[in-house]
Amino acid sequence: MLNHYLLTARRNLFRNKAFSFINVMGLALGITSFLLIMLWVNDERSIDNFHENQKNLYSLYVTKELQGEVTGNYYISEYEFYNDFANNPRTFADELKPVFPEIKYISSYATTYELPWGYPTTFRIGDVSHKLKGAIAGGDFFKMFSYDIIIGDGENALTEINSVVISEYMASLYFDSPQEAIGQTIRYENTRDLIIKAVFKNVDAKSSLKFDYLISWENLKDNTGVTSDNKWPTFIQLKENVNPIEFEKKLAKYHEPFYNENFGKLTLGIQPYGDRYLKSGFENGKPVKGRIEYVRIFSGVAVFILIIACINFTNLTTARSLKRAKEVGVRKVIGSTKSYLMGQFLGESIFLTTIATGLSLVAVNLVLPAFNAFTDKAMYLPFDSLKGWLFIFGLILTAGFLSGCYPALFLSSLKPSKVLKGLTRFTRSAQLLRKGLAVFQFSLSILLLIATLVVSKQTSYIKNANLGYDKENVIYVRVEGDLVEKYKIFKQALLTKPGIAMVDRSSEAPHDMGFEIAGPFIWEGMEEGRQMSFKPTSVGYDFLKMMNLEVVDGRGFDKNVPTDSAAFMINETALAEMGLESPLGKRISAWDKQGRIIGILKDYHTHSLHEPIKPLIVDVKEDLTFGIIMIKSLPGQTTTALRSLEEVSAEINPNYPLNYQFMDLEYAALYKNEQVISSLSNVFAVLAILISCLGLLGLAMFSAEQRIKEIGIRKVLGASVSSIIGLFSKDFIQLVGLSFIIAMPISLYLMQEWLASFAYRIALSWWIFALTGVLALLIAFGTVAYQTFKAAKTNPIDNLRVE
Repeated sequence: MLNHYLLTARRNLFRNKAFSFINVMGLALGITSFLLIMLWVNDERSIDNFHENQKNLYSLYVTKELQGEVTGNYYISEYEFYNDFANNPRTFADELKPVFPEIKYISSYATTYELPWGYPTTFRIGDVSHKLKGAIAGGDFFKMFSYDIIIGDGENALTEINSVVISEYMASLYFDSPQEAIGQTIRYENTRDLIIKAVFKNVDAKSSLKFDYLISWENLKDNTGVTSDNKWPTFIQLKENVNPIEFEKKLAKYHEPFYNENFGKLTLGIQPYGDRYLKSGFENGKPVKGRIEYVRIFSGVAVFILIIACINFTNLTTARSLKRAKEVGVRKVIGSTKSYLMGQFLGESIFLTTIATGLSLVAVNLVLPAFNAFTDKAMYLPFDSLKGWLFIFGLILTAGFLSGCYPALFLSSLKPSKVLKGLTRFTRSAQLLRKGLAVFQFSLSILLLIATLVVSKQTSYIKNANLGYDKENVIYVRVEGDLVEKYKIFKQALLTKPGIAMVDRSSEAPHDMGFEIAGPFIWEGMEEGRQMSFKPTSVGYDFLKMMNLEVVDGRGFDKNVPTDSAAFMINETALAEMGLESPLGKRISAWDKQGRIIGILKDYHTHSLHEPIKPLIVDVKEDLTFGIIMIKSLPGQTTTALRSLEEVSAEINPNYPLNYQFMDLEYAALYKNEQVISSLSNVFAVLAILISCLGLLGLAMFSAEQRIKEIGIRKVLGASVSSIIGLFSKDFIQLVGLSFIIAMPISLYLMQEWLASFAYRIALSWWIFALTGVLALLIAFGTVAYQTFKAAKTNPIDNLRVE
């Protein structure tokens, strides 16, 4: 029986080459798109889910409430609840473990304790030095997480001060083998010697934590320059059989002895560690948003595209079913049962789906390297796993069944007494179903097209938005080594070199000021008990000029005015929240510094456009021991400026390899996720439209074939080619128009929800929907008109001849 199914399917495949090609290519494109998207979705969901202790690993986070409203959330490691870290250098991990017996292991984690955080740091052995990115971690880190140790005692390596664990890659930079690295001393930041205790395998792409080395957390306690304001993550592993819900209830009460009416209420919570990558965004005090939204969106897109491809198959097969009506009648007369016929047609559908899937696997394998490079991933087809092959087999059966179930049911239900007399024609319900499927298919395609236009427009907006400062031609380097003491010498030397326009400094990059602090701030006229959070930054005297910041009231910092070393500037948002009517000259106290407000800065964005502009306070500190130095190059002379920077850096700071960054590129990197999503949307929307057009082309071919004699008669009676095209296109255009009417309100709602994640966003203008409607109609008309034109140009004598 199976051989007979395959033989019949093969004959029909070659007998109707054009329709078979459209069917197979439509399915192949749909399955290719589905597989690529699902590979991406599966990779996103697999991040941080490879640890052996996964089910018991959690991240700690804090919810801050003030007067009953949630005012902030963050992942933490060092929240001492009003304790003085300098006098009591205990980490949050030290505080919790003795109090909660449910905790088996606990570890804090931070991207290097040297400011500014997150920058590569320098390691030196002899004359060999490299900059590498790493972190500091608690002694339990390797007991909790499954990062493979090649050699050494990883479980205990981070319990000793001045110990470091390095990656296999880092070991290869300094030694001939990992074994040779154990016990060696390596110079860190030219300030202290660390002993290599273990070597681990390079961190897998499936890990959200990326590090080439880990330093013992004991170094943090020994570093007296660090304060407790750093909100770094803390991870815990619960003991077996501990109920996480009950533990979280117990944990939430930990803050109560430290409650401060003015500061607000703090509540500790836990989040499964595997969820942290996808759900790092907070809503109503809970981590529920983030990349998971894109995973859900693209999972839906993958299913939509597969459904569109299956609808193509169903429509084309049903449309061609009258060609096989007599075959069904003959088979029934000679004894074929309905179930046998259904099996035959479903078998043909699965056969074609198998061919389409085979083509898809080849296509995916060919485009996957480029897809990986584009999405910055290392995905692959799981040909080496049984689970992967079961998924492919299940996909073939599912797509084959969805595509072929209605045609099989329709064909197997035909009455032999009618089909053998040539009386068979589509019933009204069958025609409505076919049109309904076409409308549903094009509705999904139009929805994707509208979403693509909106995402592309929003991505372009955030990329080119007026940030309130000039980020072009700005290079910046970290303050490190001899630059701490020789900043002024470094600046003066650079200003004498070609390609350099300006040099100044800041405590952090203007585009990435994620740091926010609640105090202590006191200003003249402040209400008693008032609490307010600021983004603080310290800059040089030329910072405003370099970044082209606008002063809306008062003046900027002036090195010729001695009192400006104690002056402050605030932005418009801070002024509004402070409630000062005449701010200039008002006294203000921040940290250990007192001074007066000398100017109001026009608001500028200090982070991504996902967050609103926050209150900002700025002061002058040209003697900071941390931060960044910004170098503005002359227009068109970036290469020259870099050569000058390398020359001066090698002369003044020879023990530290130069590591520089471009401000405009780093700003663009804030939206890398949106840029990837935008490009993916473009590609898959085009594929969805292409698949839908293949379906329209097939239906137009069938319609032209069914009405070929009508076309001949109309031409004989004087009808023009254009009138025939208009007549035959009308039905298809109406279907596409109905699809647009259905898709428009759905897409409007979905795009409003997506745009809500941006504090600054485009408006959903009417022209976006109008343009999409016009594009859809033009694409549909062009597809149908092409086939109708071919039929209309045929000689009517050939169409009307009766053999």
